[in-house]
Amino acid sequence: MTPEGRHAAAIDLLHAVLDQPRRPADAIAADFFRARRYIGGSDRRFISDLAWGVLRQRLRLEWWLAEVGARITPRLLVLAHLILVEGLKPNEAGRRFEGGRYGAGALDVGEVGVAQALVGKPLAGKAMPEAPRLNLPEWAYPGLQARFGAALAEEAAALEANAPLDLRANRLRGDREAALAALRAEGLKPEPMRFSPDGLRLPHRAPIAASPAYLQGLIEVQDEGSQLIAALVAARPGMRVLDYCAGAAGKTLAIAADMKNQGRITACDVSAPRLEGAMKRLRRAGVHNAETHLLTPGDRFAKRRAATFDRVLVDAPCTGTGTWRRNPDARSRTTAEDLAELLAKQREILAISAQLVKPGGRLIYATCSLLPEEDELQVQHLLDARPEFRAVPLAEAWTEAGLPGEAPCPGPHLLLSPAAHGTDGFFCAVLTRAA
Repeated sequence: MTPEGRHAAAIDLLHAVLDQPRRPADAIAADFFRARRYIGGSDRRFISDLAWGVLRQRLRLEWWLAEVGARITPRLLVLAHLILVEGLKPNEAGRRFEGGRYGAGALDVGEVGVAQALVGKPLAGKAMPEAPRLNLPEWAYPGLQARFGAALAEEAAALEANAPLDLRANRLRGDREAALAALRAEGLKPEPMRFSPDGLRLPHRAPIAASPAYLQGLIEVQDEGSQLIAALVAARPGMRVLDYCAGAAGKTLAIAADMKNQGRITACDVSAPRLEGAMKRLRRAGVHNAETHLLTPGDRFAKRRAATFDRVLVDAPCTGTGTWRRNPDARSRTTAEDLAELLAKQREILAISAQLVKPGGRLIYATCSLLPEEDELQVQHLLDARPEFRAVPLAEAWTEAGLPGEAPCPGPHLLLSPAAHGTDGFFCAVLTRAA
């Protein structure tokens, strides 16, 4: 593709994303490229990088476009990115839109005026209100400010950086040294993780789905923070374990390895396609002690299985504020109304899952959110309502899980963030039910 054609395709991809504001951008991109199989690998990377670069800076770009009186369109978002992020001059940026039938079309007089008005403007200027200056949506700013205080600017910067590729060695197929050797034999250069004893990290994206180590089930893609949450479940061979919001079963896979395929783990979700995908992952990983259950309205699962599980993991649906470096579109896709709905759903799920924990068992509540209202405030609400539960201090839970060294957080619960720990943002609380 010509450079102009690449820019035109990025604008088309952004059109698709903005036209479907409730759908994750990565799913839209997958459909976009599936329908355009003629786009080669290097062109695809360029188009994705430009579109994701715009999405990563969308809040700031939109603020500047509004400031100069421009409409918010994919063309102008790309134009603003070229000038404010890449530092191009208006005539240089304009040439990226030309290119005849394969280009996006030359800038019109109004767009040229927008380009000239943006020249010399800083991407994150002091004139901006603090939320867009830090690239944070207004609905999330109060919670993040309460969480990080003086460290908010550092954490906000880390949330807009590119994330590494984190992998977990599957101990049902081999240990971390075996995974390390296999990946290095493929020409990759992973390094052991800082906290997770099974974790390996690649600094950049790689086509890992085509890797023999992945296809053979020796490794799984999983952020280090997610690996630590699975470890804090402290599942052991012979236990009965429930992964209540299993999704694609990333944590189910790690828990099964801790159980050495002995005992029983049940993976639940409200999505049949997700559970079907989970079963494929479980088979590839060599997991034999797992079953799935589709949660449906009126389902009597919780009543039938009440007080029967040694461990119940609730990886609750949340705003995903901790994953913005991987899912930058979520900054704009999520709203204050979504947060309110999620808070109610989290409390409902916690109330149900608490009934499933047998006396002496444990409930592990986790989110990929950094907002206190989704994290420790939800835990406190459950503890107030169910006095038979108590929180297990993180240092104690860390040691019992057999994790190396000291816990990475000083507080009562696990709270990980990109700036402080190099992981996605995660929260995890371990609660035990009185025997």
